[in-house]
Amino acid sequence: MSDPISDPDAPVPELRFLKWLVTALAVTMIAGLLTIVTLLVIRFNQPSGNKLTLPEAISLPDGLQALSLTQQADRIIIVTTDNQVLLFSPDGRLTARTKLAP
Repeated sequence: MSDPISDPDAPVPELRFLKWLVTALAVTMIAGLLTIVTLLVIRFNQPSGNKLTLPEAISLPDGLQALSLTQQADRIIIVTTDNQVLLFSPDGRLTARTKLAP
C-alpha cells in the first residue's frame, strides 16, 4: 500500500473535488451569461405596444425657451426657463399655461 505523503503522483482527494467545483462553477456562469443574453435579445426584438409620437412642430410662445419636455399619451408638458409649465395636446396645440412659484 502506498503512502499518499511519500507518493508524489497520487491525486489528493480534496484537490480533485475542488477541480470539479471550479469546473461546475465555470459551466454555471457560462450558462447564466448565455441565458441573460438570450433574454435581452428576445426582449429587445419584441414590438412595443405603446409608442408615443411627437407632432411635426410645437410652437412655443414668443421669448420662451424649453427647459424640459415630458410626453404622456394625451398631453405634452414643457417646462420653460422662466418657470412656466405649458401643456400641449398631442397634435401640438397649446391647451394650458401655468406659472410655477419660485
